[in-house]
Amino acid sequence: MSKRLILTAALALPLAACAASTPPVEVTRFHVPDPARSGTVAVEEMPGNPDVSLEFQTYAGAVAQAWQRVGFTPAPAGAASDYVALVSFRRGFRPTGVDRSGSPVSVGVGGGFGGGSRGGSFGGLGLGIGINLSGKPKDIVTTELQVQLRRRSDSQTVWEGRAMTEARQGTPASQPAAAAQKLADVLIGGYPGESGRTMIVK
Repeated sequence: MSKRLILTAALALPLAACAASTPPVEVTRFHVPDPARSGTVAVEEMPGNPDVSLEFQTYAGAVAQAWQRVGFTPAPAGAASDYVALVSFRRGFRPTGVDRSGSPVSVGVGGGFGGGSRGGSFGGLGLGIGINLSGKPKDIVTTELQVQLRRRSDSQTVWEGRAMTEARQGTPASQPAAAAQKLADVLIGGYPGESGRTMIVK
């Protein structure tokens, strides 16, 4: 094998490993027929989401960028927006080998998915709270993001979605900034998406 081929193969290995380590995202969306495709939007904290200051700003910033990429524009300072994007998130930890029903320890709690929309829920899913104080190693980080798009004029929810991903604790993918960007890009990047369907995006 030539030196050039050896070098090419060596360079390809880290890239392949990086791609393989990117965790998949589970996404569920609900929306009204023919939802809005443009307009001004303001990103706000969803009622019931605890105030976690800087960490919330990380998720809010990622969501705002994602809305711009699909055709919406930020509302000018001091002006009322056409739409409000309500954001909620949570991060939890669970030991390796325990599935998602194993009650992760939550450090951020989202509101009920589907709650608060006028005219009934779009799906009625919930982001439940699980507490595990067994002291076992917490080496899988679960991150969930929920976003509701409401029309400001009548508070009608026209679209909402939830995205969830898992990554090993300590890896780049488990960091809040990386997880927020990934979840927002996948959840809103496919806007409006197929209503009522849960899918896995790799």
